[in-house]
Amino acid sequence: MQIPKDGCLICQSELVYQSTTEVLKCSFCEQDFDSNVKCINSHYICDSCHSLDAQQIIEKTCNNSKTTNPIELAFSLMNHPSVKMHGPEHHFLVPAVLITTYYNKIGKPQLKAEKLEIAKKRANKILGGFCGFYGNCGAGVGCGIFISTILEATPLSENEWKLANLISAESLRNIALKGGPRCCKRNTFTALETAIEFLKEHLGVSLDSGKVICGYFERNRECKHEDCEYFPE
Repeated sequence: MQIPKDGCLICQSELVYQSTTEVLKCSFCEQDFDSNVKCINSHYICDSCHSLDAQQIIEKTCNNSKTTNPIELAFSLMNHPSVKMHGPEHHFLVPAVLITTYYNKIGKPQLKAEKLEIAKKRANKILGGFCGFYGNCGAGVGCGIFISTILEATPLSENEWKLANLISAESLRNIALKGGPRCCKRNTFTALETAIEFLKEHLGVSLDSGKVICGYFERNRECKHEDCEYFPE
């Protein structure tokens, strides 16, 4: 999916320019603005969100989001032009969408801002290319950051330490079994699906989810196409 430079960042549809303004809700920050531009499906992105870098748009969107579906939130963020096809921004994106949807689900959204800031600082320590050079995909590590952050695990914790390492292990195994070469989108989807099942089994929290169909394959020179389970049928 090649996002048109003058098209909607959410659904890639045509933009509509109106002679009059109307109140529209930004699809990222969810704030209301007067605007005369929207797409044919009524999506709108404010000027501020349009110009943010990857980490800024992830943090701002997650702080304002009310969704309990991490896959849906991840897709929205990955459509933003600052989030590249591959890159270390995915290392923060994974724990960010999980933190957001987890706290939205349990009814404690006021805790998101602090936890997102912690996750961002930890994710920034994961280098680009970590998957190939260290055998440790940042999306999988992002799942460990998520559990460690929400459970406030430390090296001296018992069950919290166990769960943080266990979700990383399960996520990395699922990512590895799909084989290379790396694909930050595929690895992100796999990590999120692993985390959704892990939360249900170990913490009794059921996040919303659905079938993942990738729309980014045209931007990935190393795409495995039919050999990837997320490739469109």
